[in-house]
Amino acid sequence: MSRKYKFRDHDKLYFISFSVVHWIDVFIRDEYKRVLIESWKYCRENKGLEIYAYCIMTSHVHMIIGSHQEKLDGIVRDMKSYTSSQLRKSISAHPGESRKEWMVWMMERAGKKNGNNNDWQFWQQHNQPIELSTPEIMNQKNLIISTIILLKQGLWIRRRSGFIVVQEITTA
Repeated sequence: MSRKYKFRDHDKLYFISFSVVHWIDVFIRDEYKRVLIESWKYCRENKGLEIYAYCIMTSHVHMIIGSHQEKLDGIVRDMKSYTSSQLRKSISAHPGESRKEWMVWMMERAGKKNGNNNDWQFWQQHNQPIELSTPEIMNQKNLIISTIILLKQGLWIRRRSGFIVVQEITTA
């Protein structure tokens, strides 16, 4: 992993993004989103993970996180490992998952190609942690997450004279 993308100061906040292998749109089902949220709850209560913002997209996740207890790289590693195994079980057991065989095949294929795994890979290797070290970076990453959330709610943002205007998207 490049030195540019590492958790350096574990007392700082970081913007991270992590993606499903091959950008498979797994998180179109609420059951799979719940696996993530339950894992985050565990990490908050037991590992000291602090979550300031997050957005679950269909194939990836954006988060603003911090911790004053354990190191963030360890927390994120453990969380990704746990959610990978739990999501494997959930996908394999889901009776209505029409893409089950294809998704399992793609993730097994990715795992076999990666020397860090035995037979399965759900998440891409990188997290690209970006330290929120300046107000400008913090505002940019907050705006990204806020924009995504508003777009998912059927709203859009535009700047007008330094102000952010939120309007409802119409289908006209």
